[in-house]
Amino acid sequence: MKIGIDIRLIGKNRTGDEVVFFNLTKKLARIDTDHRFELFTDETDGDKLAEIGKWLGIDGKENFKIVSLETKNRFSWNFWDLQKYLRKNPVDVYLTQYITPFFVPKNIKIVTIIHDISFNFFPQFIKKSDLLFLKTLIPLSIERADLVLGVSEFTRDEIIKFYKTDPKKVDFFHNAVSEDFKNQDVSEEKLVEVRKKYGLPEKFILYLGTLQPRKNIPFLIESYAKIKDKISDTNLVLVGNRQAHNFDIRIDEAIRKHNLEESVVFPGFVDEQDKAAVYKSAHVFAFPSLYEGFGIPILEAFEMKTPVLAADIPSLREVGEDAASFADPKSIDKFSKALYDISIDENLRDGLVARGRERTGHFCWEKTARKLLAAFENVIRK
Repeated sequence: MKIGIDIRLIGKNRTGDEVVFFNLTKKLARIDTDHRFELFTDETDGDKLAEIGKWLGIDGKENFKIVSLETKNRFSWNFWDLQKYLRKNPVDVYLTQYITPFFVPKNIKIVTIIHDISFNFFPQFIKKSDLLFLKTLIPLSIERADLVLGVSEFTRDEIIKFYKTDPKKVDFFHNAVSEDFKNQDVSEEKLVEVRKKYGLPEKFILYLGTLQPRKNIPFLIESYAKIKDKISDTNLVLVGNRQAHNFDIRIDEAIRKHNLEESVVFPGFVDEQDKAAVYKSAHVFAFPSLYEGFGIPILEAFEMKTPVLAADIPSLREVGEDAASFADPKSIDKFSKALYDISIDENLRDGLVARGRERTGHFCWEKTARKLLAAFENVIRK
């Protein structure tokens, strides 16, 4: 079987979705198989392509090849350049995310990963042009795909229910914590180095992820403001790119409203090799998102023995179960109380840490990669 994988995200600092494709591809490269893999990217720089190959561990593997397709823009790549290539050099199955290539030959099986469909439930948080694009192309992509994969049971069920898709056509897998993350240096020397590098305070509540509106960061700031005087030695650290697409401008408004300029810290984008140390340094990890498909940061916090307070929503319950504290992401009173409790109650914290480390054992990228490979094989047989 010849398998094509869209790896354009790798190396783009796109957080969650990049992590998924990186780890799936890396684990597929470790599985002993006769299948051949073509990894498609719009990256054209030779040094960067070599670096990506090294990251993925495919150097010297004869059944793995990176295919670089130059393009004018991402739309042209998906709708013209890729399809032109595949018509001359077909694969048996092609893996992408969200938007499928529509005009490739029908004998090429298409598998698409959908991380979440939040834009259907929180359209007010999406640019109108982006919303129109998603509303138009996602249904068409689901129709074209031979298999649709959600990143959780919750996401699978949402896709089936919202798009009225045949349940036989939709499956799910679980994300996990990468080996690279688990193996990062979290020694005392590293923690000191990372604190200095990113200007981290001695004691802090951490959020790490994108700063988009559905992540509910103004709500977290409001919750922190409500209990700040009770935990006056604890800052709030928001890790994310303030210049990224769809930054929530209400974040700055909430900080000004409560005069928190000296208490809220923005370290910017954290280098991948420093992420574990940032989690390890945190007193609490807070994840107040209104909607998620999965929630890898929860597992990363578990791995670093950092107590987690998460929004009480189905996908995060699926990930955390009894290893995290949960609170209503629309009630400042409830969330601020939970934030206070997890900050000061040592018995609560110890119990969460113990259960968190056990919980991470239920999620494994190798198991997910093998499930994905079996899905490819099944879709070819149909």
